[in-house]
Amino acid sequence: MISSHYFEYHKQKTIQALRYHFIGRTEIKIMMILVNVFAVLSAGLFYWKKIAPSAFLLSSMLWFLMMLLFWFFLPRMIYKKSASFKDSFKVTMNEYQFILQHTKAEKSWDWSSFSSWMESPYFFHLYFSSTSFFLIPKDGFEEDDIVKARNYFRSHIQKK
Repeated sequence: MISSHYFEYHKQKTIQALRYHFIGRTEIKIMMILVNVFAVLSAGLFYWKKIAPSAFLLSSMLWFLMMLLFWFFLPRMIYKKSASFKDSFKVTMNEYQFILQHTKAEKSWDWSSFSSWMESPYFFHLYFSSTSFFLIPKDGFEEDDIVKARNYFRSHIQKK
């Protein structure tokens, strides 16, 4: 069993983890590829004078707007709206379940409750579904415990 660890969220690292979540979603990847292809195609057509400058400007603005949305606005909005990012937690993992404790409540999940997991530089992302997930900061773990946690996730949850 991994010993219990206390953690709290740090704003910049949490926003970065939310960016990883959004950029990692399949539909967003597909949309980004399509917008990039559209932007490159319109740049080429503009260079060969096949389209008006307004079409090239529109594709560039669309690309820029999408980057602003997924990189800056959306992660910050989610961070602001979620009260849990301002709280402190205690997490305990054992062979059978994942236990999350807060000063006001405690919740445990069997490992089968999680559909997948992902690791980013500062967090473990545990997914219940494609839109519902929980972030666990690595800051709360010793280096050996990060390896143990990773092994728990590998053995009990499908990797995203």
